[in-house]
Amino acid sequence: MTAPAKKGGRAKPERTPDGRMALIEHLREFRNRLGISLLALAVCVVVAFFLREDIFNLVKQPYCQTEVAQQAAERSGDQCTLYSFGPFEEFSVSLRVSFIAGVLASSPVWLYQLGAFITPALHRKERRYAAAFLGAALVLFVTGTVFAFLTISRGLQFLLTVGGDGITNLPSIQSYLSFVTLTLLAFGVAFLFPVIVLFLNFVGIFPTRMMCSWRRGMIVGIAVASAVLTPSQDPFTFMAMALPLYALYEGCIVIARIRERATRRRRAVEPGAQDLERLGDDETSRVEDRPSPL
Repeated sequence: MTAPAKKGGRAKPERTPDGRMALIEHLREFRNRLGISLLALAVCVVVAFFLREDIFNLVKQPYCQTEVAQQAAERSGDQCTLYSFGPFEEFSVSLRVSFIAGVLASSPVWLYQLGAFITPALHRKERRYAAAFLGAALVLFVTGTVFAFLTISRGLQFLLTVGGDGITNLPSIQSYLSFVTLTLLAFGVAFLFPVIVLFLNFVGIFPTRMMCSWRRGMIVGIAVASAVLTPSQDPFTFMAMALPLYALYEGCIVIARIRERATRRRRAVEPGAQDLERLGDDETSRVEDRPSPL
């Protein structure tokens, strides 16, 4: 006999031990978690809008660190300045900055809601792997954006001086924000590369021996991907993305080797593991055809 629902409240959706629910309960839970995520996003965007000047001053720092901006500030006797070429450009930039900051600030909430919606349907081992991969993806994405933010000034310096002394560059706030946003997003997505490689290794599609034999191909692939993903196409930003990606690939090989060795040690102590190891890849195990005594 089921317990009656509490008065004045909605009963919590019931799950079976394997995490199954009725379709209407799935849709109801998705609606609730989506509502919580959107509410957290809206609150963070509103707060970021009131702090937009401080946020934009932080975003402007890579440009202010370039020699072009410093020389222009010395000539004008003022701080580094970006230019607006339209009456609505400042307002649209303020909205974009607030939205981007709101998405980043509310990421713990909507990532948790996403994980809480997906993981109950997984097995215990799958939940552990899903949590580990989700956490690693978040850390690597943030690491990529921070790395891009710290190195973006070098690429800007090249882009602002590549035309020579006869050209005066007046960067607008719209174009600068687009450039910074695309660069941070490109680095953040590119740094998710190790998560994909390790996932393929964990499921057995990309074993360690194949990872080692594909080193030369990975060098070419990483170089091509870095040339395509970097929005500025300058050589410094290209190297700033390609070199860490290859270093992360080598780190994936080390992690895969450690994991495979640990797996072999664990299987070596299991009953019947030695008989299985003596079998070839195309051999079948011997089946006892005599009846066992009762």
